[in-house]
Amino acid sequence: MILLLLGLLLTVIALPVSDKKDSSLAAGSESSSFFADTSYESTEAERTTLEKKLEDLLSQVEGVGKVRVILMTGEEKDSSSFYSSGKEAVTGVLIAAQGADNSVVSRNIVEGVMALFQLDAHKIKVIKMK
Repeated sequence: MILLLLGLLLTVIALPVSDKKDSSLAAGSESSSFFADTSYESTEAERTTLEKKLEDLLSQVEGVGKVRVILMTGEEKDSSSFYSSGKEAVTGVLIAAQGADNSVVSRNIVEGVMALFQLDAHKIKVIKMK
């Protein structure tokens, strides 16, 4: 019985699969790009929603004024991160705020984003908005 199973296993391993693989890649390339585009659009929508939420939150902080946020996402996966979608997590934040010329306001923004996304300070940049 064991020899029969071993022979069957060796037969399956020895089967050529390169021809089937090439034809499946050609036929499946359109469907894989379709799914890739969908996941990209989904990630973009989630990131935009998160950017808007962060903008709304920061605009309520005293001294910040108008604010714009851009989130950078990447392949870093951190289980303690507030936002992670599949293999992507927030890896950098750029914030333009009217009150960024005040060092206390700028520091409060950086500390809040550090706490929210579990990022280091060097991955967060706060700039003055016109």
